[in-house]
Amino acid sequence: MIEAKIAKAPDYVTQQIVSKFTDYTYMVNIYVPNGEVPEGGFPVLFVLDGSSYFHLVKEAVRLQSRNAPKTGILPTIVVGIGHGADMHERRFYDFTGQSETYIYPARFKGKGHEKHGGAENFSRFLEQELKPSIQAQFPVNMQQQALFGHSLAGYFALWQLFHHQASFQRYIAISPSIWWNEHELFSYASTFIKERPFAYEKLFIGVGELETFMVDDAQQIASKLQKIMDISFYEALEENHASIVPTVMSKAIRFVYKN
Repeated sequence: MIEAKIAKAPDYVTQQIVSKFTDYTYMVNIYVPNGEVPEGGFPVLFVLDGSSYFHLVKEAVRLQSRNAPKTGILPTIVVGIGHGADMHERRFYDFTGQSETYIYPARFKGKGHEKHGGAENFSRFLEQELKPSIQAQFPVNMQQQALFGHSLAGYFALWQLFHHQASFQRYIAISPSIWWNEHELFSYASTFIKERPFAYEKLFIGVGELETFMVDDAQQIASKLQKIMDISFYEALEENHASIVPTVMSKAIRFVYKN
């Protein structure tokens, strides 16, 4: 439920949305392009970790859509989904799938997080609360919906594709945490591939050259998925986990929205 519109900036609004599925209040930033509404409504790009990436993605979309004939990017609504002060802990709940056990890599040195496995509830929040709220307020194209996530949110983007692929038509996973819980995403990917001869969704996977083992993980899962779907894998030279998103975001958006 929408609790209140708490702010309005020159080109976006901020809302608090309380989820009955996750029992949590999300800060949601919404950018709506000026000008004529395209036939069928605006495409929508949902941005996880919105407190970090909403403004970057909004500007990438806004600037490229100014020259749509060359970039292929139409004016697009951008929705940033942000957590509160407990963001670090909450991400490990909202973005991870349910499992009987949760195993951390040795590099965590025995340190972990209290709650895991909330991905299904977070997915319900997206599908049954956030999307209907956006659709009720703005003219949107329900057949042009994209989901972006980086790091652990990139894991969730892939988890969503493997479990509820029809909920979005386009997925962007940057530096996805495929390592999580002993690489369980590989198993999910194998099941996903076996269950369908072809997937109509589009997927962009990006990773930085300096991200060591994460490059191999991303390449491996991209190789599996390219057999059944339109996928782009991009390794950005000289980029690391912190620098990768600004480097590849424009490329990712152009790929998922091209005809």
